[in-house]
Amino acid sequence: MSKAILFISLLLSSAGPVFSQKTTAPDIQLLTRTTRRQETRRFSYGGTVSVIAAPRGNVTVEGWPRNEVEVTADIELQGPTEAALDQLAKVNTFVFDDDDPNHLNVLTTGTHDRVFMKRTMKNFPKNLLNLPWKIDYRIRVPVNTDLEVTGGHGVLKLSGVEGAMQLSATESDTVLTLTGGAVSSTVAAGSVTLNIPARSWRGAGVQIRLASGIINVDLQPGFSGDIDAEVLRTGKIVNTFEGLVSREKPGLTERTVRGRAGAGGAYFKFTVGDGIVNIRRAAQ
Repeated sequence: MSKAILFISLLLSSAGPVFSQKTTAPDIQLLTRTTRRQETRRFSYGGTVSVIAAPRGNVTVEGWPRNEVEVTADIELQGPTEAALDQLAKVNTFVFDDDDPNHLNVLTTGTHDRVFMKRTMKNFPKNLLNLPWKIDYRIRVPVNTDLEVTGGHGVLKLSGVEGAMQLSATESDTVLTLTGGAVSSTVAAGSVTLNIPARSWRGAGVQIRLASGIINVDLQPGFSGDIDAEVLRTGKIVNTFEGLVSREKPGLTERTVRGRAGAGGAYFKFTVGDGIVNIRRAAQ
Protein backbone atom coordinates (compact mmCIF):
# COMPACT_ATOMS: atom_id res chain seq x y z
CA MET A 1 0.00 0.00 0.00
CA SER A 2 1.40 3.41 -1.00
CA LYS A 3 2.06 6.15 1.53
CA ALA A 4 -0.80 8.27 0.16
CA ILE A 5 -3.38 5.47 0.22
CA LEU A 6 -2.31 4.44 3.70
CA PHE A 7 -2.63 8.05 4.90
CA ILE A 8 -6.13 8.45 3.46
CA SER A 9 -7.35 5.19 4.99
CA LEU A 10 -5.88 6.04 8.38
CA LEU A 11 -7.29 9.55 8.20
CA LEU A 12 -10.80 8.38 7.45
CA SER A 13 -10.66 5.81 10.26
CA SER A 14 -9.39 8.38 12.78
CA ALA A 15 -11.83 11.15 11.89
CA GLY A 16 -14.40 9.78 14.28
CA PRO A 17 -17.64 8.01 13.41
CA VAL A 18 -18.95 8.51 9.89
CA PHE A 19 -22.30 10.11 10.61
CA SER A 20 -25.13 9.57 8.17
CA GLN A 21 -28.80 10.38 7.99
CA LYS A 22 -31.22 9.02 5.46
CA THR A 23 -33.80 11.40 4.12
CA THR A 24 -37.50 10.72 4.14
CA ALA A 25 -39.62 10.33 1.04
CA PRO A 26 -40.04 13.67 -0.78
CA ASP A 27 -43.87 13.53 -0.65
CA ILE A 28 -43.94 13.69 3.17
CA GLN A 29 -44.59 17.19 4.54
CA LEU A 30 -42.51 17.65 7.68
CA LEU A 31 -42.93 20.12 10.50
CA THR A 32 -39.84 21.84 11.91
CA ARG A 33 -39.24 22.70 15.56
CA THR A 34 -36.20 24.53 16.91
CA THR A 35 -35.52 24.78 20.64
CA ARG A 36 -32.60 26.16 22.65
CA ARG A 37 -31.17 24.37 25.66
CA GLN A 38 -28.49 25.88 27.86
CA GLU A 39 -26.60 24.15 30.68
CA THR A 40 -23.67 25.23 32.88
CA ARG A 41 -21.26 23.13 34.93
CA ARG A 42 -18.54 24.28 37.31
CA PHE A 43 -15.17 23.17 35.98
CA SER A 44 -11.62 23.78 37.14
CA TYR A 45 -8.80 25.02 34.93
CA GLY A 46 -6.58 22.35 33.40
CA GLY A 47 -9.26 19.69 33.02
CA THR A 48 -10.50 17.97 29.84
CA VAL A 49 -13.75 18.60 27.99
CA SER A 50 -14.84 16.00 25.42
CA VAL A 51 -17.60 16.72 22.90
CA ILE A 52 -19.34 14.19 20.70
CA ALA A 53 -21.37 16.36 18.35
CA ALA A 54 -24.50 15.57 16.36
CA PRO A 55 -24.37 13.96 12.91
CA ARG A 56 -25.14 17.37 11.45
CA GLY A 57 -24.66 20.79 12.95
CA ASN A 58 -22.05 23.40 13.76
CA VAL A 59 -19.78 23.41 16.79
CA THR A 60 -18.23 26.59 18.23
CA VAL A 61 -15.87 26.35 21.20
CA GLU A 62 -14.57 29.51 22.87
CA GLY A 63 -12.24 30.09 25.79
CA TRP A 64 -13.40 32.41 28.59
CA PRO A 65 -12.07 33.48 32.02
CA ARG A 66 -14.67 31.67 34.14
CA ASN A 67 -14.17 28.31 35.86
CA GLU A 68 -17.33 27.01 34.20
CA VAL A 69 -18.35 25.16 31.06
CA GLU A 70 -21.43 26.60 29.36
CA VAL A 71 -23.18 24.59 26.65
CA THR A 72 -25.81 26.24 24.44
CA ALA A 73 -27.51 23.91 21.98
CA ASP A 74 -29.95 24.92 19.24
CA ILE A 75 -31.78 21.69 18.44
CA GLU A 76 -33.68 21.49 15.14
CA LEU A 77 -36.08 18.57 14.68
CA GLN A 78 -38.30 17.57 11.77
CA GLY A 79 -41.31 15.30 11.99
CA PRO A 80 -44.73 14.65 10.44
CA THR A 81 -46.75 15.69 13.54
CA GLU A 82 -46.38 17.61 16.79
CA ALA A 83 -46.64 14.31 18.65
CA ALA A 84 -43.75 12.92 16.64
CA LEU A 85 -41.68 16.01 17.43
CA ASP A 86 -42.40 15.47 21.13
CA GLN A 87 -41.06 11.92 20.86
CA LEU A 88 -37.98 13.01 18.95
CA ALA A 89 -37.25 15.76 21.49
CA LYS A 90 -36.82 13.12 24.19
CA VAL A 91 -34.14 11.36 22.12
CA ASN A 92 -32.26 13.92 20.00
CA THR A 93 -30.47 15.98 22.64
CA PHE A 94 -27.29 15.91 24.74
CA VAL A 95 -26.27 14.67 28.16
CA PHE A 96 -23.38 15.33 30.53
CA ASP A 97 -21.08 12.66 31.87
CA ASP A 98 -19.29 14.43 34.71
CA ASP A 99 -18.47 11.68 37.19
CA ASP A 100 -14.80 12.66 36.96
CA PRO A 101 -14.32 16.22 38.32
CA ASN A 102 -11.43 16.76 35.89
CA HIS A 103 -13.16 15.37 32.77
CA LEU A 104 -16.50 16.58 31.44
CA ASN A 105 -18.15 14.72 28.55
CA VAL A 106 -20.82 16.39 26.40
CA LEU A 107 -22.47 13.52 24.55
CA THR A 108 -25.06 13.82 21.80
CA THR A 109 -27.82 11.24 21.95
CA GLY A 110 -30.20 10.54 19.11
CA THR A 111 -31.71 8.30 16.52
CA HIS A 112 -28.35 7.99 14.76
CA ASP A 113 -26.97 5.92 17.65
CA ARG A 114 -28.28 2.38 17.22
CA VAL A 115 -26.73 1.13 20.45
CA PHE A 116 -28.36 3.94 22.43
CA MET A 117 -31.74 3.39 20.80
CA LYS A 118 -31.73 -0.37 21.42
CA ARG A 119 -30.68 0.10 25.02
CA THR A 120 -33.03 2.90 26.06
CA MET A 121 -35.75 3.28 23.40
CA LYS A 122 -36.79 -0.25 22.46
CA ASN A 123 -40.33 0.70 21.43
CA PHE A 124 -39.43 3.85 19.54
CA PRO A 125 -41.42 4.16 16.26
CA LYS A 126 -39.31 2.96 13.35
CA ASN A 127 -40.80 5.52 10.98
CA LEU A 128 -39.15 8.30 13.01
CA LEU A 129 -35.63 6.88 13.01
CA ASN A 130 -34.39 8.41 9.75
CA LEU A 131 -35.90 11.87 9.97
CA PRO A 132 -33.44 14.78 9.52
CA TRP A 133 -32.28 16.74 12.57
CA LYS A 134 -29.29 18.74 13.73
CA ILE A 135 -27.77 20.42 16.77
CA ASP A 136 -25.69 23.61 16.65
CA TYR A 137 -23.45 23.85 19.73
CA ARG A 138 -21.81 26.88 21.29
CA ILE A 139 -19.53 25.83 24.13
CA ARG A 140 -17.49 28.06 26.44
CA VAL A 141 -14.66 26.58 28.45
CA PRO A 142 -11.86 27.90 30.70
CA VAL A 143 -8.89 29.11 28.65
CA ASN A 144 -6.50 26.46 29.95
CA THR A 145 -8.58 23.42 29.03
CA ASP A 146 -7.74 20.25 27.12
CA LEU A 147 -10.28 19.52 24.39
CA GLU A 148 -11.48 16.50 22.45
CA VAL A 149 -14.08 17.36 19.80
CA THR A 150 -15.63 14.87 17.37
CA GLY A 151 -17.83 16.48 14.73
CA GLY A 152 -19.91 15.21 11.85
CA HIS A 153 -21.03 17.45 8.98
CA GLY A 154 -20.85 21.15 9.82
CA VAL A 155 -18.67 24.12 10.65
CA LEU A 156 -16.21 23.71 13.52
CA LYS A 157 -14.82 26.90 15.11
CA LEU A 158 -12.33 27.01 17.95
CA SER A 159 -10.83 30.13 19.52
CA GLY A 160 -9.24 31.43 22.69
CA VAL A 161 -8.22 28.08 24.19
CA GLU A 162 -4.70 26.99 25.12
CA GLY A 163 -4.38 23.32 25.94
CA ALA A 164 -4.00 19.90 24.33
CA MET A 165 -6.65 19.77 21.59
CA GLN A 166 -7.72 16.81 19.48
CA LEU A 167 -10.27 17.65 16.80
CA SER A 168 -11.88 15.47 14.14
CA ALA A 169 -14.74 15.77 11.69
CA THR A 170 -16.24 13.91 8.76
CA GLU A 171 -16.95 16.92 6.53
CA SER A 172 -16.28 20.39 7.86
CA ASP A 173 -15.15 23.93 7.25
CA THR A 174 -12.94 24.23 10.32
CA VAL A 175 -11.64 27.59 11.59
CA LEU A 176 -9.00 27.63 14.33
CA THR A 177 -8.08 31.02 15.81
CA LEU A 178 -5.42 30.19 18.37
CA THR A 179 -2.16 31.42 19.85
CA GLY A 180 -0.97 28.36 21.76
CA GLY A 181 -1.41 24.77 22.85
CA ALA A 182 -0.80 21.36 21.29
CA VAL A 183 -3.31 20.95 18.46
CA SER A 184 -4.07 17.86 16.38
CA SER A 185 -6.84 18.18 13.78
CA THR A 186 -8.07 15.45 11.43
CA VAL A 187 -10.76 16.19 8.82
CA ALA A 188 -11.88 13.86 6.04
CA ALA A 189 -13.20 16.50 3.63
CA GLY A 190 -13.67 20.25 3.54
CA SER A 191 -11.34 23.03 4.61
CA VAL A 192 -9.24 23.93 7.62
CA THR A 193 -8.12 27.50 8.31
CA LEU A 194 -5.51 28.14 10.99
CA ASN A 195 -5.33 31.80 11.98
CA ILE A 196 -2.59 32.73 14.46
CA PRO A 197 -3.16 36.32 15.69
CA ALA A 198 0.30 36.52 17.28
CA ARG A 199 3.95 36.50 16.15
CA SER A 200 4.84 33.33 18.06
CA TRP A 201 3.16 30.22 19.42
CA ARG A 202 2.90 29.28 23.08
CA GLY A 203 3.02 25.49 23.20
CA ALA A 204 4.12 22.40 21.31
CA GLY A 205 2.62 23.32 17.95
CA VAL A 206 -0.01 22.20 15.45
CA GLN A 207 -0.62 19.18 13.24
CA ILE A 208 -3.42 19.36 10.66
CA ARG A 209 -4.36 16.46 8.40
CA LEU A 210 -6.96 16.73 5.65
CA ALA A 211 -7.85 13.95 3.24
CA SER A 212 -9.45 16.18 0.61
CA GLY A 213 -9.81 19.95 0.49
CA ILE A 214 -7.94 23.14 1.36
CA ILE A 215 -5.71 24.06 4.29
CA ASN A 216 -5.22 27.79 4.85
CA VAL A 217 -2.44 28.98 7.14
CA ASP A 218 -2.74 32.68 8.04
CA LEU A 219 0.36 34.16 9.69
CA GLN A 220 1.16 37.58 11.10
CA PRO A 221 4.07 39.58 9.65
CA GLY A 222 7.21 38.68 11.58
CA PHE A 223 5.84 35.32 12.70
CA SER A 224 8.37 32.76 14.03
CA GLY A 225 7.93 29.00 13.68
CA ASP A 226 9.04 25.88 11.79
CA ILE A 227 6.61 24.82 9.08
CA ASP A 228 6.35 21.48 7.29
CA ALA A 229 3.73 20.90 4.59
CA GLU A 230 3.11 18.03 2.19
CA VAL A 231 0.70 17.07 -0.60
CA LEU A 232 0.47 13.29 -0.86
CA ARG A 233 -1.46 12.74 -4.10
CA THR A 234 -2.87 15.62 -6.15
CA GLY A 235 -2.72 19.34 -5.54
CA LYS A 236 -0.06 21.86 -4.56
CA ILE A 237 1.34 24.13 -1.88
CA VAL A 238 0.96 27.86 -2.50
CA ASN A 239 3.35 29.93 -0.38
CA THR A 240 2.92 33.70 -0.49
CA PHE A 241 4.23 34.41 3.01
CA GLU A 242 7.34 36.48 2.45
CA GLY A 243 8.95 35.51 5.76
CA LEU A 244 9.22 31.77 5.02
CA VAL A 245 12.64 30.42 3.95
CA SER A 246 14.06 26.97 3.39
CA ARG A 247 15.06 25.11 6.56
CA GLU A 248 16.28 21.83 5.07
CA LYS A 249 15.96 19.87 1.84
CA PRO A 250 13.81 19.80 -0.25
CA GLY A 251 13.10 23.35 0.89
CA LEU A 252 10.08 25.12 -0.57
CA THR A 253 8.37 23.30 -3.46
CA GLU A 254 4.81 22.88 -4.72
CA ARG A 255 4.64 19.42 -3.13
CA THR A 256 6.76 19.71 0.00
CA VAL A 257 7.76 22.50 2.36
CA ARG A 258 10.47 22.33 5.00
CA GLY A 259 10.62 25.95 6.03
CA ARG A 260 11.35 28.37 8.82
CA ALA A 261 9.65 31.65 9.53
CA GLY A 262 11.53 34.25 11.52
CA ALA A 263 13.65 32.70 14.26
CA GLY A 264 11.79 29.37 14.12
CA GLY A 265 10.18 27.79 17.14
CA ALA A 266 7.11 25.59 17.52
CA TYR A 267 6.45 23.03 14.79
CA PHE A 268 3.51 23.26 12.38
CA LYS A 269 2.78 20.25 10.18
CA PHE A 270 0.18 20.32 7.41
CA THR A 271 -0.69 17.27 5.33
CA VAL A 272 -3.32 17.03 2.59
CA GLY A 273 -4.14 13.98 0.51
CA ASP A 274 -5.80 15.75 -2.42
CA GLY A 275 -5.98 19.51 -2.32
CA ILE A 276 -4.16 22.75 -1.64
CA VAL A 277 -2.14 24.18 1.22
CA ASN A 278 -2.09 28.00 1.29
CA ILE A 279 0.62 29.59 3.46
CA ARG A 280 -0.07 33.28 3.48
CA ARG A 281 -0.04 36.58 5.33
CA ALA A 282 -3.11 37.12 7.49
CA ALA A 283 -5.51 39.79 6.33
CA GLN A 284 -5.16 42.99 8.32
